[in-house]
Amino acid sequence: MNDSLLNSIKNVILQSQDRVFRMANSALLETYWDVGKLIVEDEQQGKHRAEYGKATLKFLAQSLTETFGKGYDESNLRNIRTFYKAFPNRDALRHDLSWTHYRLLSRLDNDSKRAYYINECVANNWNSRALQRHINSLSYERVLDHGKHSGISGSVKNVLKDPYVFEFLGLSPATKNTEKNIETAIIDHLQQFLLEFGKGFAFVARQQHIVTDTSDFYIDLVFYNYILKCFVIIDLKTGELTHQDIGQIDMYVRMYDDLKRLPNDQPTIGLLLCSQKDEAIVKYSVLNDNNNLFASTYLLYLPAEDELKRLIEQDRINFDLNQ
Repeated sequence: MNDSLLNSIKNVILQSQDRVFRMANSALLETYWDVGKLIVEDEQQGKHRAEYGKATLKFLAQSLTETFGKGYDESNLRNIRTFYKAFPNRDALRHDLSWTHYRLLSRLDNDSKRAYYINECVANNWNSRALQRHINSLSYERVLDHGKHSGISGSVKNVLKDPYVFEFLGLSPATKNTEKNIETAIIDHLQQFLLEFGKGFAFVARQQHIVTDTSDFYIDLVFYNYILKCFVIIDLKTGELTHQDIGQIDMYVRMYDDLKRLPNDQPTIGLLLCSQKDEAIVKYSVLNDNNNLFASTYLLYLPAEDELKRLIEQDRINFDLNQ
């Protein structure tokens, strides 16, 4: 049996199916955009009263559903109208994103959020389920900085988050988890961890052994960020952050720069991932004046939206005060 011939034929069929899907998806997005435009323009002709809009959608839904099926029911017509209003420039639509992506994106409340999630979807190949998870976990809000202060898109503050949400690790926050348990769970769920961790990260090593003339050290996790062009080393802490923890990550970064960093690499970044963070310790330590050292808290569960917003807001206040 000729496996090579079979594989070649399979590849041709799969490529053809992918082209057909992309063409159908592009046609669907353009159709929905055009329909949304017609609905919104009709409403803007002095007929934007709520009663008129409801009656119009109900009439359209009944007539279009009879002819074209459930893709034009009243609920989806509302989605189509929202889609057009959120994305009024048809030429800017990304046809590698599906209608489900755009339905979720259309519900976001500002252009900056939409742009962030579109870029992340494309860069990380998020499916609609991944997009929904990141929206629900307020991924945009948790990024340390969106360039408001630095204006540099390649800044580490545009990549790192605080807090991180690791509910996918399957670890109970009610159980006393060890650093080793969390580290093992991260490795077991590495793909999901990388999606949560941020853009541009690639896994390098676990418990990387660093040898000096007098001692041996083991760094919990090491990543490389191809956007920042630098190594990112992580030290996991299950208890409250201490000065000793900060001194240790500072030492690890200096050692890594000296022993592992290549000539074309940018300076190494150190990130303390801790379950509790004392802002006074952060403010009065090297974390406050070292642009390559950071501390972020992590949660082993996905909080309710209000609780997560409160945690993010408190972190932002502390972040701005420490700048």
